[in-house]
Amino acid sequence: MRIPAFSLCLLMIGLLLGQMPAAAQTSIEVIVNDQPITTYDIKQRARLIQLTSRKNASVARHMAEQELIDDVLKMDEAKRVGIVPSSGEIDNAFASIARNVKMSPSQLSAALRKSGVNPDTLKDRLKVQIAWQKTVSSRFRSQIKIDESEVIAALKKSDIKDKNTSVEYDLSQIIVVVPKKASSSLKSKRQRESAQIRKEFNGCDAAGALLGQFNEVVLKPVGRRLETELPPAMKDDITGTEVGRLTKPQQTGRGFEMIAVCGKREMASDLAARTEVENQLREKEGEQLMRRYLQELKLRATIVQR
Repeated sequence: MRIPAFSLCLLMIGLLLGQMPAAAQTSIEVIVNDQPITTYDIKQRARLIQLTSRKNASVARHMAEQELIDDVLKMDEAKRVGIVPSSGEIDNAFASIARNVKMSPSQLSAALRKSGVNPDTLKDRLKVQIAWQKTVSSRFRSQIKIDESEVIAALKKSDIKDKNTSVEYDLSQIIVVVPKKASSSLKSKRQRESAQIRKEFNGCDAAGALLGQFNEVVLKPVGRRLETELPPAMKDDITGTEVGRLTKPQQTGRGFEMIAVCGKREMASDLAARTEVENQLREKEGEQLMRRYLQELKLRATIVQR
């Protein structure tokens, strides 16, 4: 989950200086499709907004209320299409923010609490962001088309065209399957097996022999991905993993997942810059589709201000 560097700096300042007690009382402020949004929810989100942007209290409160209304609509739609972020994905995004502000997740949680923000307020926000990105991607992936002329025009204006090299990774995914209704003991067993696989893994060519020793372990080739194409939540783990090794196991809805770095190589700057520019254009087009999508949901929604 990517947050602008400027916002991260403001978050650090806010965490170090800000202290605001949580509201002792709460009442329902807005009802969205029969789901209540309370004054406590709004105050918590407003405080988080103040920590990450230069907004005064009244502006932050208005933004918080609008965000929370949008969040209900986004999560309703995500659930409708069968998308529910796992606790592992949310924890990874939270940990990524903590790393960016030079903290551990526990330190970030403590700093948020000191500033009067429940860490779950940030995690709830991250959960919606993850779910919404997946929902929009599943709906519009085939609709986003970037013309060659757009890429060339953007390259001419780009400030990344002097970049010399980029790294291309050859990746595979390993899933240690855990059934949804698995017992706690089975989950613990599969977690230990995941740690064992990671410890003994010594290259993608020999993966079959190792994985064959375990039941219900899936190996899925991901293919080649440039550094600029890596998911933000996984980028640090992948770039910090040696060739022939696995990232740390992450718990998802399917079980425990790891990424194998099968190989990597440096690519010429023109290809790297071209890929990055094309990704930026896709992201811009995606943002426009997101706004239209959300507007459609609002038109169909029942929103009651108390």
